[in-house]
Amino acid sequence: MRATDVMSTPVVAAGPQITVKNVARMMINHRVSGIPIIEEDGQLIGIITEGDLLRRVETGTERQRSRWSEWFLPNSRAAADYVKSHARRVADIMTRDLVTVDEFAALGEIADLMEQHRIKRVPVVHGGKLVGIVSRADLLRTLTSGAASVSDEDGDRSIRNRLLTELRQHKWAALLNEADIVVSDGVVHLWGVVGSKEERQALRIVAENTPGVRDLDDHTILGPLRPGPLFPAI
Repeated sequence: MRATDVMSTPVVAAGPQITVKNVARMMINHRVSGIPIIEEDGQLIGIITEGDLLRRVETGTERQRSRWSEWFLPNSRAAADYVKSHARRVADIMTRDLVTVDEFAALGEIADLMEQHRIKRVPVVHGGKLVGIVSRADLLRTLTSGAASVSDEDGDRSIRNRLLTELRQHKWAALLNEADIVVSDGVVHLWGVVGSKEERQALRIVAENTPGVRDLDDHTILGPLRPGPLFPAI
C-alpha cells in the first residue's frame, strides 16, 4: 500500500503567525499531537508538536538550570531555550527541518522514516504543498485491517476514493476521519467513533452500495462526537 491509501486528508493545519496558545487549542479540539504549518498557498514550511510545547513559561515547565551549569552553557543554546519557552508565535518554535514523502511512498518506507527519525507522523506533499499526513495510528489501523497483503492496490484505492466521495456529500459523515477508512482486498474496514447507531447504519449502507466492495468489517465504537470537522479545509 501507498501513502495515498491511508493518509488523512485534508489535514488540520495552521499558518505560521498563529499563536502558541491557539495551536495548543487546535491540538486539543482535533485530538491530534502535531499540526503542520503552511503558507497561504499550501506550501509546507514546518510542523509543531506536543513536544515543542512541553517547556513553556505559562505552565512553569521552562527549563531550569543552576548558575554553575549556565556559566558553561553556550549563549546560543541559552537563547534557543528562552525562545522555545517564551515565543508567542508558532513560527519561532516550529520544526523546519521536515521529513516528508510523496503520495506514492510505500508504507514500509514511511515506517522506516518514523523509526529512523523517531517521529510519530510524516507529512505527505506534492510539489511542496501539503496533501495529507500519515501517522503511526494510520499504520496500526492498516496492520489490524490486514491490508499489508493487498493484491490489488489500484482496485482498493478506487473503492476507497468512491466511498470517500460519497461520504463528503453528507452532513452526518462530517466528523468521520478519512484515515479511519481502510480498504483491503475489497473489504472496507471502518474505525473511529460514531455519534449514534443511525450514523453507524448509514456508514454501513454507503459501504455496501459502493461498487467493488466485497464485505464490511465495522470496528467503530459509539461515543461522544469528536469536536471539529474531520474533513476540514487546509
